Amino acid sequence: MKKTRVIVLFGGRSAEHEVSLLSARNVFMALDREKFDPVLVGIDKQGRWRLASEQTLLSATGDPRKLGMTGLGDELTVPVRPASTELFNAADVVFPVLHGTYGEDGTVQGLLELADVAYVGAGPLGSAIGMDKEVAKRLLAGAGLPVVPWRTIGAAEFARDPTAAEARASELGFPCFVKPANAGSSVGVTKVKVPGELSSALRNALLYDRKVLVEAAVDAREIECAVLGNDDPKASVPGEIVVTHKDGFYSYDAKYVDPDGAAWKIPAEIAPETAQRVQTLSVATFRALELAGMARVDFFLDRKTAALYINEVNTIPGFTAISMYPKMWEASGLPARELVSRLVELAVERRRERRALKTQL
Repeated sequence: MKKTRVIVLFGGRSAEHEVSLLSARNVFMALDREKFDPVLVGIDKQGRWRLASEQTLLSATGDPRKLGMTGLGDELTVPVRPASTELFNAADVVFPVLHGTYGEDGTVQGLLELADVAYVGAGPLGSAIGMDKEVAKRLLAGAGLPVVPWRTIGAAEFARDPTAAEARASELGFPCFVKPANAGSSVGVTKVKVPGELSSALRNALLYDRKVLVEAAVDAREIECAVLGNDDPKASVPGEIVVTHKDGFYSYDAKYVDPDGAAWKIPAEIAPETAQRVQTLSVATFRALELAGMARVDFFLDRKTAALYINEVNTIPGFTAISMYPKMWEASGLPARELVSRLVELAVERRRERRALKTQL
């Protein structure tokens, strides 16, 4: 049987560059060598595409802050003109493991669409929506799905009148969370406990994006659910993150740096009807945001009222050793090797359907 060439694309011009290396390592290890022939392509922080060695990627372990795109071998220049590049061929499947901007936001997905290449995950539209937390919230609220109250502060608005911007953000009360609208892995996120901390939190978030989300804090448990599929998506068993880190929320350090920063419960210890509600809302979110292939949907479960709120989605969820997406599917009976194989199959399915569409009269 002829093997499918799978290009694992990782790194990227993002604050989540280092985490991407950890995820790519696990995707690479999970690829079934009887079915797939992996090719490793890394994108450095300057945006240069390079062929990477297996040894380099397999050495990407431990504290992500100490990782980088060094020793990746000879540089491979990939033109922006997809039709002229020799990197892809018609039968290839690209597995983007590019967390954050210039990878999870629809930019790479648009490039791959132009190149007519199959790729894992959501298309340009769904990727862009999923990346922009503020746009996603507006669409979810419009679809009647539950989200916590929020305010949006733009860079121009803050520069023009910081006092007015802070006053509008303060309408949600304290504590609240301030985060870049387009970022992940809790990069640039601050839990603001008192009004005096708001200005620095906004300034910090604006270092990572020109649009900042301010959200009302909810005394809640953090529940997550994995979704897999295209037109007929399925939800995994839900899991729970129990944060023990001093930051008091699932921060970057709690996720990747402090080995004791968080614990996981899979399946989550919640009532069966709550678990079913999480799964139903996860699939509804997946559909409302025009997603495909895979996504992780994060929830807040109010400790007092048991109300569920959709926090955000991740269209290229982590595949690190501690990542919830593969762990939840494994608990649902789909181990990593089968999960990765299914994701490649879904990518091929979408390419086949896309190619069947008419593009001219």
